[in-house]
Amino acid sequence: MREFTERRDADTPDELWVVEHPPVYTLGQGADPRFGPRRPNGIPVMQSERGGEITYHGPGQAVLYALVDLQRREIRVKAFVRLLEQCAIDLLQGCGVQAERKPGAPGVYVGDAKIAALGIRVTRGRAWHGLSLNVDMDLSPFLAIDPCGFPGLSVVQARDFGIRGSAQELGLRLAHLLEEGLERA
Repeated sequence: MREFTERRDADTPDELWVVEHPPVYTLGQGADPRFGPRRPNGIPVMQSERGGEITYHGPGQAVLYALVDLQRREIRVKAFVRLLEQCAIDLLQGCGVQAERKPGAPGVYVGDAKIAALGIRVTRGRAWHGLSLNVDMDLSPFLAIDPCGFPGLSVVQARDFGIRGSAQELGLRLAHLLEEGLERA
C-alpha cells in the first residue's frame, strides 16, 4: 500500500483491495502498548502505519484496503471515515442487523460490541489502509487485547447475527458499497 501510494500521481485510478490476513495483531502509529497483548499466545504483533490502537486480524475477517485519492475527489478525512463506517452499517442493516457509530470510538457497533474496525493513513491527500469486518472467525484473540484501546470492549461477528457469506463475499460487498459511496461523494 505504501509503495502504491508513493508511486501514484493525480491520474492513478483508486484501488480497493479485499483480503484476509493470517493471525496478526497490528498496532497503529501512536498505539499504546499497554492495550495488549497481555499474555503470549503465539500471534505476532506488527507495527502498522495506520492510525488507531491495537486490533486483531485473522482468517474469517474481511479487510478492505481503500487506496483513494481524497484530494482529487475533494473528500475530507472525517467524511471518508464516515463513508467507510457507513458501508459497513449499510451492509449489516441490509441483512437486518441494526448497526451504528459511537461518538469518539471509530468503527461500527452492534449494541455495545464492535463488529468493524477502521484505521487509515493519509499521505499527500491520498488515503490508504481501511476497514475490517468480523465475518466468521475465531474471536478469542481479541480477549488478549483491549481492542482499539478500549478495555473490556466486546467484539462480535456477522455470523452471530445469522449473516451468511464468506469473508471474501462480504468484503466484496463492502467494496461495492464503497465504490457507490465514492461515486456519490
